[in-house]
Amino acid sequence: MIKHLSISYVLTLLSMMTIAQIRDLDSYPVYEGSDLGLTYAKDRSVFVLWSPPAEEAEVIFYDSGTGGDPKRRESLRRDVQGTWRAELMEDLSGTFYVFRVRINGKWSAEVPDPYARAVGTNGKRGLVADPTKADPSGWENDKAIFSTRKSGNPNDAIIYELHVRDASIDPSSGILHKGKYMGLAETGTRNKAGLSTGLDHIRDLGVTHVHLLPVFDFSSVDESRPDTPAYNWGYDPLNYNAPEGSYATRADDGLTRVRELKTMIQAMHQQGLKVVMDVVYNHTMSASTSSFNQLVPGYFYRQDAKGDFSNATACGNETASERPMVRKFILESAVHWMMDYHMDGFRFDLMGVHDIKTMNIISSELRKLRPDMLLYGEGWTAGACPLPDSLRALKANASKLDGIAVFSDDIRDGIKGSVFEHADRGFVSGKSGMEQSIRFGIVASTRHDQVDYTKVNYSKAPYASSPGQTITYCECHDNHVLRDKLALSCPDADESTLKEMHRLALLIVLTSQGIPFLHAGTEMLRTKHGVENSFESGDGVNAIDWDMKTKNEDLFRFVRTILYMRRAHPSFRMTSSADIQKNIRFLDTQDGVVAYTINGGAVGDTWKKILVVLNGSGSSQQVPSPKGKWKVFVSNNRTVKNVHAGDSIMIKPHAGSVFFQ
Repeated sequence: MIKHLSISYVLTLLSMMTIAQIRDLDSYPVYEGSDLGLTYAKDRSVFVLWSPPAEEAEVIFYDSGTGGDPKRRESLRRDVQGTWRAELMEDLSGTFYVFRVRINGKWSAEVPDPYARAVGTNGKRGLVADPTKADPSGWENDKAIFSTRKSGNPNDAIIYELHVRDASIDPSSGILHKGKYMGLAETGTRNKAGLSTGLDHIRDLGVTHVHLLPVFDFSSVDESRPDTPAYNWGYDPLNYNAPEGSYATRADDGLTRVRELKTMIQAMHQQGLKVVMDVVYNHTMSASTSSFNQLVPGYFYRQDAKGDFSNATACGNETASERPMVRKFILESAVHWMMDYHMDGFRFDLMGVHDIKTMNIISSELRKLRPDMLLYGEGWTAGACPLPDSLRALKANASKLDGIAVFSDDIRDGIKGSVFEHADRGFVSGKSGMEQSIRFGIVASTRHDQVDYTKVNYSKAPYASSPGQTITYCECHDNHVLRDKLALSCPDADESTLKEMHRLALLIVLTSQGIPFLHAGTEMLRTKHGVENSFESGDGVNAIDWDMKTKNEDLFRFVRTILYMRRAHPSFRMTSSADIQKNIRFLDTQDGVVAYTINGGAVGDTWKKILVVLNGSGSSQQVPSPKGKWKVFVSNNRTVKNVHAGDSIMIKPHAGSVFFQ
């Protein structure tokens, strides 16, 4: 990122954007080629830049990723459809490069190639190299990209959201490469009590997909000071197509970060895990100084009625996904990560900023190559957007999305209370009136005749046309983790009671329809010590304390068993709203209790009938047992074997039970 532009220059650039460029943005030609950026071969390097308003364009070469004087400048010639091109017949491998353009008689700042796939320290310059030369041994046989070409059932996925540094930085991890990609490639790691940590732990837990918080090159961590602790979640994009360097053992070597990220992905695939990449195409760290805006002022961002950058992301800008070349960039970037890094899915940050057409094109094109891709995102924005609601990938428009799921804040806050009101309680912490919100979440936001939508906390109508369009969760990296939220909203509850609430919350998530989503560490009662949004709070708050697994091994084993139950029984992961409507029936229960049966036999389950009873209240509740002889699998937040239920079921406070026939 260019950090030292003069105020006068930025004001001039903004003036250019708001007066001269905005008027003509939609008239810019659309480039139909697939070679934007650098195409490298040993005997030639081809540089292609799209900048319709440019009068001149240059590619400038350096010996290093930062500092030093330019070693060479080459002019790009004007080419078709708004592009500029230079073809240099020599081996430039190991050379760093930047672009700049002249618009309205003024030269832009030097910026990295927006399409750069390898970069130097702090992402200031692209690296001329063949990223495939950084493939780890056996990469060509990595199983994910060669998996069977079938779409599968998205509801079979169980997602585990993880920050690379959090996973290994704590001394308790027993991991050698702490805070690095390579740390999550290690196996055989243990905490001091001998319990598995890191990759082995994730595999043992039984999830199917590891959701990685951003691993593209982001701005907020200084890669030039690897021995100085620095932390960020990474939602401040700098170079979309290159890996983050602070997670690599060497940030100055553009191919090391490529190799080590691929090695981590390969290691996860070898353990039977798929990998989801958290992508943040909705905004950039800076608008005016970004590569996009320096090279094509205004085009990549939406503007408000005054011509200023609009701000639906609350980050100072939002990208204009509806413009053809922005759509093209996002699609080609996603294809790059899927094909070159074997990513198995994408989570779209603030997906509600993006237009529906772009999201559906992405879904269609990716699934032509990988029908089993898992796609989901946040169906909301963080502020007002100039694009009409009807055109955007909002939660309310989920049924218009093609195989893309949205997060359900309805069940999230129904379970634990509003994330924005710290004292607010939810179903598991005894708040009355949450029963319909829980029902709504259990049926994965689909239509069901036993849900009273007038009493659902946020959505007053179903929005998912199938359960695969809903991410069912109760916490993520944003806001308080579950344990801390429960402690804040229930200050008088003792640790034992909070733990029962925690168990019940996870039981609800993992027995509901839709795609379940867990925040890393929740299975061992992870705390962030009351810090709400810990995006830059450092390791002392964010690091996973693996000794908590020893302290809460009972919780880990409980979650692992429930995950096994979910994977073994298709009743908990139905594929259609019609099946849910037909086979899930809610019982009439008292306040604070939700109970329902599932006709498992109708969906091919070995459990012919299932009964789930959830008691969020602070007192024990008696629930009549439906007819038939029931065996118990979960009794009051504890898994059991070979136990039969009686005619009446007693459910303890803040507890749930699962029965089957």
